[in-house]
Amino acid sequence: MKCSNKASNPLERGECGMTNGKKPWLAGLVVCFIIMIASPAFARSVSLKDAGVTLWIFIIIGAVIVLLQLIPAAILFFSFIGTSSSMVFKRKKETQEMATEEKAAPHGMEPAPVEK
Repeated sequence: MKCSNKASNPLERGECGMTNGKKPWLAGLVVCFIIMIASPAFARSVSLKDAGVTLWIFIIIGAVIVLLQLIPAAILFFSFIGTSSSMVFKRKKETQEMATEEKAAPHGMEPAPVEK
């Protein structure tokens, strides 16, 4: 679509931004610029000799953030262990209580009904 200057609409009068010839050229320029920046020839190597205090602050803050994640992890872990162990040991306790109740009351003897 070519822009014409005779139309009444500003977009149709020729003020439609870029013409068709500029779009591929600009896209090619942007792609070349991105490839040039991403290439190893333009990359700078990381030198730790000039880092000094900044590097240590970055490492310490990173270590603190990683260690802070252990708090909710420990809460979830011990909660899971507590829940699963209570489920296992509660069943054993219930079966032991039932066994002691059966031993306490002799078979065939029932309490006498109370009459008023």
